[in-house]
Amino acid sequence: MTDQITPDIFSHLVNLAALELAPEEGEYLRRELNNQLKSIDELIRIPIKADTPISLHGVSYPPYICPALREDEWKPYEDPDGIIHQAPQAADGYIVVPEIQHTTLE
Repeated sequence: MTDQITPDIFSHLVNLAALELAPEEGEYLRRELNNQLKSIDELIRIPIKADTPISLHGVSYPPYICPALREDEWKPYEDPDGIIHQAPQAADGYIVVPEIQHTTLE
C-alpha cells in the first residue's frame, strides 16, 4: 500500500472530528495510523487458499452460514425512576442534557 495519511489529510480529519491536538500529538497519531495501514497492507498480502474455512481467517460469515437472529424480548427495568433521579437534571421523567452548539463542517 502506497497510500499514507499525509499531514494535510490528517489535519482535515482532525478538523472534522473537532479534536484539539498539540502538534507533536498530531504527528505521533498520524505516524501510528500510517503504521496501522502498513500492517493491514501486510496482512492483505498473506495468501489464503480458496478452500480455507471462512471461520479461520476472520472474514464475517455470509448469510447462509449465520445463525438465526434471536427474537427481541422487552424486559422492563425494575426501577426506572431510580435511574432518572441520578441524573444531574431531569424533567417529566426524562433526563435533560445540555444543548450542543452546532457548527457547519466544511
